[in-house]
Amino acid sequence: MDRQLAPARMDAVLGTDVHLLATVARNVHPVTSNATFAFTVTRQSTGRALWDTSIGGLLFADKYIQIATLLPSDRIFGFGEHVHKKMKHDMTRYTTWPMLARDIGPDSGSVLSTQNLYGTQPFYLCVEPDGKSHGVLIINSNAQEATLGPAPHLIYRTIGGQLDIVFFPGPKPEDVVQGFLAYIGRPFLPAYWALGYQAAGIPLDVPYADIDYMSHYEDFTEGDKWAGFPDYAKQLHTQGLHLILIFDPAIEVDYDSFQRARQQNASFIEWPRFELVPHQVQDQYPMAKDTKIMLGNVWPERNTAFPDFLDPTNITNNWWTAEFARFHNTLGFDGIWIDMNEPSNFDTNVYSSNRIDGEAPTGDKLACPISGADGKLDNPPYPTQAVYLHMGEYLCSKTLCMNGKTTRGTQDFYNTKNLYGWSEARATSAALSAATGKRGAVISRSTFISSGRYAGHWLGDNTARWEDLQTSVIGAMEFNLFGIPYVGSDICGFNGKTTEELCLRWHQMGAFHSFSRNHNTQGDPAQDPAVWPSVALAAKIALMFRYQYLPYLYSLHYRASLFGATVIRPLFFEFPTDSETFTIDRQFLWGSALMIAPALDPGVTTVRAYFPSDRWYSLQNETYGQQMPVGFNTVPALTTALTPVFVRGGYILPRQGPATTTTAARKNPFEILITVAGNGGSTGELYYDDGESLSDDILSNPHFYFNFSYSATDGQATVNIGCSSPMELTLPTLDVIEIFGYAYTPDYTSFYWNGNKLNVNVQTSSYNALRRILTLRTVGLIDLNVAAQRTNNVLTWTHKKN
Repeated sequence: MDRQLAPARMDAVLGTDVHLLATVARNVHPVTSNATFAFTVTRQSTGRALWDTSIGGLLFADKYIQIATLLPSDRIFGFGEHVHKKMKHDMTRYTTWPMLARDIGPDSGSVLSTQNLYGTQPFYLCVEPDGKSHGVLIINSNAQEATLGPAPHLIYRTIGGQLDIVFFPGPKPEDVVQGFLAYIGRPFLPAYWALGYQAAGIPLDVPYADIDYMSHYEDFTEGDKWAGFPDYAKQLHTQGLHLILIFDPAIEVDYDSFQRARQQNASFIEWPRFELVPHQVQDQYPMAKDTKIMLGNVWPERNTAFPDFLDPTNITNNWWTAEFARFHNTLGFDGIWIDMNEPSNFDTNVYSSNRIDGEAPTGDKLACPISGADGKLDNPPYPTQAVYLHMGEYLCSKTLCMNGKTTRGTQDFYNTKNLYGWSEARATSAALSAATGKRGAVISRSTFISSGRYAGHWLGDNTARWEDLQTSVIGAMEFNLFGIPYVGSDICGFNGKTTEELCLRWHQMGAFHSFSRNHNTQGDPAQDPAVWPSVALAAKIALMFRYQYLPYLYSLHYRASLFGATVIRPLFFEFPTDSETFTIDRQFLWGSALMIAPALDPGVTTVRAYFPSDRWYSLQNETYGQQMPVGFNTVPALTTALTPVFVRGGYILPRQGPATTTTAARKNPFEILITVAGNGGSTGELYYDDGESLSDDILSNPHFYFNFSYSATDGQATVNIGCSSPMELTLPTLDVIEIFGYAYTPDYTSFYWNGNKLNVNVQTSSYNALRRILTLRTVGLIDLNVAAQRTNNVLTWTHKKN
């Protein structure tokens, strides 16, 4: 069999000598020997074996490859996409996690659900006993699975392709991610507006349109009931809002888009031979007749074809781009939501209606050969656990036939199925840029290694259950680990009838995911915040906080895009030597500085939050600026107040006055929050551009980059604001500087900015000696446009220690 190698960006990853890994092969004998080939991968600085394959060696057959290894620790995180009830894998039992992109929603209600979901992410992170971390990426695009269990150990199996195993030595968890993303490609920077709240609510930035807007569920069309949609889109834009539309990959084979594809010689997934083409179906369609194009059934009323986005000639992707550009001329969308791209196909080899309108598609269903020479790919000797956890016992269940041909007829779909969502995301990202001429956002249901370069991800068709709220916290952290930081869940739940309390708590948590959207299925009751006054209030409080801290969140995405980093991360990323943090998966961090501890259970008014050894300050109104004790603490989590949020000492966070849209908020004055650490110093940064310019290099966009630092002695405080950037933009002024942990009484007459006296409004500024909060509030306090003309600016003032 021709061995398929999954595409990945192979940039060199260099580390310092102390963190290099060594590989040693042993027991290498002639093939006639009974000895087992094995190798170890060792961290040179400690001598610890990270992989030791002597546990089981290597099995390599045409359609079965297996490698087993001992692991240095039971602190294993990753592999996806699945519902993980805990972020840390349970290594006390044997658990097999299949990885084959499937149209199957998360089953968070089960005690243990190992079903493979929409994407394939064969990457894990291990924290070693001494706190050092490493990551392992197994590059393979075939159906595969990982069994984790006692010892601890890992058994990896795949049924095709090659094994390309890459180790990332860390040694910190964030270092692992940085190296991983340098290798596969760093995530895209979403448009600023894409960090706004999406669907309906207060505030609101991005309405979404699901397949209802289409004519007969056909891409690039408008339904008769949506005749005024283009004017509505224009109205949204005049109000500073943006619009995201859904598109599915499957193209009905009897309308204009398919006709243009055929005229341009675009490639579609096809049968390997004409003898396998079901002519009773094919001959119904003049544009598909006498072709090998494999026809299926999805949402459109008649049969569909599936574009071959792996077409090496780019003809297919160019046609795709042209269709989006054509449609954008009619309907001005700003972002793209791509769904059903595992790819999903209804009723393969079975009959069961999946349509939300209750009517079965009129086209004939797809039948895949499952026996004989033509059935070997759909029914291989070892089909992996993926087949037993879905709708049947064949790889083709609810998708296309594995003997289909992709890559313009040169590869089996058996080898490339897991790449379909990735390849569509790559093509759609280019199409969005070409159609709009601006940076936007693409959201994809199916993902693979490096999908984050092109798209974000939502966690699928979840259910309105408390368990789904809980697992969405874990899912967002895992996809940040996988290099897809623009991620979130359908707030309040997609399937089922939500409740007032669940929807309220989900808004309180979901406001802290980069992708923040309220979305549910057709036919279920409305669940936008305005349905319940209590939810509207809670959503407004949480979202106003989010919008206030959007400059910080956007700067985190800038860092992820430029250097490779997580945006949302688990506590152990920052505190890998604190054993308590490895089982904390109901709290998460924004970067290094903000910690969120949401209420995730019904009927509670408090949460038990863990505070690692550091300084933490509360951002809740009742305890604003108060320093929190280290360790476990019970903190209030009211339905009428802000989610429990805390800021870590030693950081400077940029903020901006909130508003009901990001367009309006960007015009408000800036603020910085300085939190004092034990050493008295603090640092931070702000990346700020126009939020939508296109460029392969984000630093070539017109932007400002500020770095902040703060220090204090018993007699004086100093804030440094450095700037290095091409400007070409106009910024609001910096009007507020707030300091937590400030143990001094300031002299308001002693403020100097770059050596010149600075007037501080004493009436609007204040110092709270009890909570040690200094708030400097003056309209036009610092002109950042003038500050940006210098590489460094200095603000000083004198004070007396309390």
